[in-house]
Amino acid sequence: MIEKIAILTDSGSDVPKEIVKKLGIFVLPLQVNYKAQSFSDGVDIDAQTIYEGLKTEVPTTSLPTGKVVSETLAKIEKQGYTHILAVVLSSGLSGTHNMIRLMADQSKLPMRVIDSKNIGIGSGLSVIKAAQWADEGFSFVDLADKVEDIIDKTKVYFVLSTLEYLQKGGRIGKVSAFVGQTLDLKPIITCNDEGIYTTVTKVRGRKGSLTRIKEIAVAYAEGGKNINIAFAHGNAMEEIQKIKTDVLSRVQNVRNTYLGPVSPALGVHTGPGLIGIAVQIED
Repeated sequence: MIEKIAILTDSGSDVPKEIVKKLGIFVLPLQVNYKAQSFSDGVDIDAQTIYEGLKTEVPTTSLPTGKVVSETLAKIEKQGYTHILAVVLSSGLSGTHNMIRLMADQSKLPMRVIDSKNIGIGSGLSVIKAAQWADEGFSFVDLADKVEDIIDKTKVYFVLSTLEYLQKGGRIGKVSAFVGQTLDLKPIITCNDEGIYTTVTKVRGRKGSLTRIKEIAVAYAEGGKNINIAFAHGNAMEEIQKIKTDVLSRVQNVRNTYLGPVSPALGVHTGPGLIGIAVQIED
């Protein structure tokens, strides 16, 4: 039997919309919840709307709805796929992985759910590779193994303009946020081996933090034979374009580059001004 493998992810993996369309990736939207109304991440709300409303109300975020997951699984089956590989944002940061794993029991097709141990485009790079490899004709078993392997070689680094929204969302301690704001310290954040936020280093000031995040990303890429790099931003297009140009001038063997905004749901927790760089070593 010829296998036709569907790649499934969530909107918190920040796969650029043009790549989703090109590779036929199925995306489950997280929920952005205001007191008056809930929205589907990236479907009926955009990041700009989030940022403009933060001073009035900081919304909460939640998992994709069970209804949307069920409908998406049915749609995949209807389109003639034989298997489903789900690559989703870190289980250490969201309950999405666990929810989809539980709902996989409903799937009439063989389905495997992989924890990217990453967030945003750090997770997205692994999703994109999964879709590319599926197109190349790898078997379901081999594809899942290859994705598990590349997750270990994929890192995301990001720096925020303010720690206020991470703190409000319970993603960072109040003391850390207070100290950071008082001293203008900007932590450069990544995900550790368990997929949980950890600080690589702290740098004073915006300019210094942007210089340092570039150095860290370039150092991680050093020596890799095939490198995929992605750049993400929260309403900071001018800065990210300059950073992209600088980083690409210093990294050799780059195969693919991507650039896009963070999803509205991630923007809730990071606020405007986020700069992110994800590096994947594909050897």
